[in-house]
Amino acid sequence: MKRLTNEEVTNLLLERDGWKLVDEKWIEKKYTFKEYLTGIEFVQKVAQLSEQENHHPFIAIDYKIVRLKLSSWAAKGLTDLDFRLASEFDHFYDSI
Repeated sequence: MKRLTNEEVTNLLLERDGWKLVDEKWIEKKYTFKEYLTGIEFVQKVAQLSEQENHHPFIAIDYKIVRLKLSSWAAKGLTDLDFRLASEFDHFYDSI
């Protein structure tokens, strides 16, 4: 997996609503839900896809807010896979 350049990361972030760069090596987004169990349903979908892809985000659940952080350890930074999964996670959120 090839690590993305700073310019590539900046351009890809422009295409992803709500995702932010953290410490120049993570992308992060907070999702808000009307009900706690809806957030848990979302996390289950995220976990299933992450397991299939063997690429796991950090997940924090704070009642009705779910925070996801992505980075690629092997590449020591961000890769296309991080942004592809971010897009899939957004799709899950939109479908709930």
